[in-house]
Amino acid sequence: MLNHTLFVGDLHLSADRPDILNAFYQFLDQISAECDALYILGDLFEVWVGDDIAEPFAIELAARLKQFSTNTPLYFIHGNRDFLLGRQYAALAGMTLLPEVHRLNLYGQTTVLLHGDSLCTLDKAYQRFRWFRNQPWTKFIYNHLPKNQRVSIATKLRSKSQQSNQQKSNTIMDVEQTAVNALMDKTDVDLMIHGHTHRPFIHHLKNERQRIVVGDWYDQGSVLTITPDEISLTALPFR
Repeated sequence: MLNHTLFVGDLHLSADRPDILNAFYQFLDQISAECDALYILGDLFEVWVGDDIAEPFAIELAARLKQFSTNTPLYFIHGNRDFLLGRQYAALAGMTLLPEVHRLNLYGQTTVLLHGDSLCTLDKAYQRFRWFRNQPWTKFIYNHLPKNQRVSIATKLRSKSQQSNQQKSNTIMDVEQTAVNALMDKTDVDLMIHGHTHRPFIHHLKNERQRIVVGDWYDQGSVLTITPDEISLTALPFR
């Protein structure tokens, strides 16, 4: 059935979680050639250290995504875990890379898509790191380091992030409403769709605006379906 668009995010795929990978494969098989487009809103992977160091499961995934993309447009927005995913892997997977903030007309509704970490403005330490890691020179230097050094850096950063998040309040780690309003005003949209916070919900805002958060895939899948007439945020229990 066409005339519907699907959104997922925060799958955090890794070799350690074949259950998530298999659930995603089942999902792709079920929707192939039956939707207008699939958008992946970041953190497809638990960690990404470089296109040239892709693990075997990621290469297998790329082949499955490439096959899927022959029938259905596939779009990707970088997350905070896979911000280093590059054009090489995107081409291998048949994914079109989108800017970190992407505006589109979705069945007549002005919409903005993003991963969502940029909206967590109360987390000052993370926003400073985010600014640093997004600099072109930072990515250039990192991508030219030896492979083992890149893996070591990524492992240390992930460990530090996990320790830091344990000490932060839920408020700090959630999006800030002022940032949401500012971006919706700037992009002049009525609908915002993002992930990152792992708090799936359809928020009804002032002036008939909406903010929709897609959930993570740690314990079950989370899929947002939008048609010309309906919005549905559903959970997909793992088989």
